[in-house]
Amino acid sequence: MLTAIKRYAPQVRLLLATTFTLTLARAITLPYLVVYLAQNFALDISGIGLMIGGALIVASLLSLYGGYLIDTLRSYTVIIAATLTFTLAFIGAVVSRELSLFFICLVLINLALAVVDIAAKAGFCALLPLEERSEVFSIKYTLSNVAYAVGPFVGVALVLLDDHLPFLLSALLGLAMCLSYRRWGERAARARVEGSEQAGFLSVGVQLVKDRRLICFTLGGALSAVVFGQFTAYLSQYLVVTSSASEAARYISYLVATNAVTVIALQYVIGRRISSRQLMPWLIAGMTLFLVGLLGFSLAQSLLVWCLAMLVFTLGEIIVIPAEYMFIDSIAPEHLRGVYYGAQNLSNLGAALGPVICGFALAHLVPVATFYLLIGSVLLAALFYYLGARR
Repeated sequence: MLTAIKRYAPQVRLLLATTFTLTLARAITLPYLVVYLAQNFALDISGIGLMIGGALIVASLLSLYGGYLIDTLRSYTVIIAATLTFTLAFIGAVVSRELSLFFICLVLINLALAVVDIAAKAGFCALLPLEERSEVFSIKYTLSNVAYAVGPFVGVALVLLDDHLPFLLSALLGLAMCLSYRRWGERAARARVEGSEQAGFLSVGVQLVKDRRLICFTLGGALSAVVFGQFTAYLSQYLVVTSSASEAARYISYLVATNAVTVIALQYVIGRRISSRQLMPWLIAGMTLFLVGLLGFSLAQSLLVWCLAMLVFTLGEIIVIPAEYMFIDSIAPEHLRGVYYGAQNLSNLGAALGPVICGFALAHLVPVATFYLLIGSVLLAALFYYLGARR
């Protein structure tokens, strides 16, 4: 993977570095956010979930307009503005004494990260030939998982010194990338095709709604995200209900480690082989692995079986995420790549709904029904992917 990164043009490496650093900054504060909200704003667990999930939902909706800006303005301008917003939002989170202001800061953090992520995807498509894009998408996803593996440990170490330090370090990382991109970013880069007429946001929105393939793939992505977007949340919910809290914490630590090691070890190896000409077979393979993993969870009676099921489940995640990127790349008009990737980002709504759906199932049905609902979500996602892949 390092050899491939060295082979890329400086602008591709800068985009990879920017998305990795901002993801790391986000991961540093993520594990402590629940404790911070409880200690500083006296929120109960439902209020905390509403804050975190609500911020993600609002940011996902706003990111559609962020994608439009990437198509309209220079990507250099948008990335500078997003990284600066990212920095100021973390500083705002530290000084916030009002819950509403803290919520706005959370929305801005998630939105800035989403906009930079969209800009990076559009940039890869502009800078690399078609046959190299699956590789760079896999590298980007691998680096994101490295960030989420390392970030929490850094955050926990900083909390022992001062509970504001994780936010301040995240702000410094955001500022470092803002200054780096200001120094080395390509100022002339522009997503929009020169000479093409730029439509207004509402006109672009109408065009998106008329694109049946995009709608189908966005719905498929949202249904997939219900399953893998926040799997730690619903697995924790299930294990707490079916065992003790201490046992659930022990199992989750092993499952998260299994997921992280599998992604870091195999994402690049598998992802770079995904071909734009065979996306549907790859997606079906990924969906099948999700089904096998979920069935394994539903039958698991030991830690070993849980970890094996997580290994299979993670292989599905490794396949589906790059394949989704490749599909959007294949259908997006050259001058609308940003807004198309912004539409794909709406799949985060599914990630936000996952724990809610599973919480309802655990409260009103037998616990194992949680996994049957998730299996139904996978099958519906596969149907929408199939409908979207048809010409």
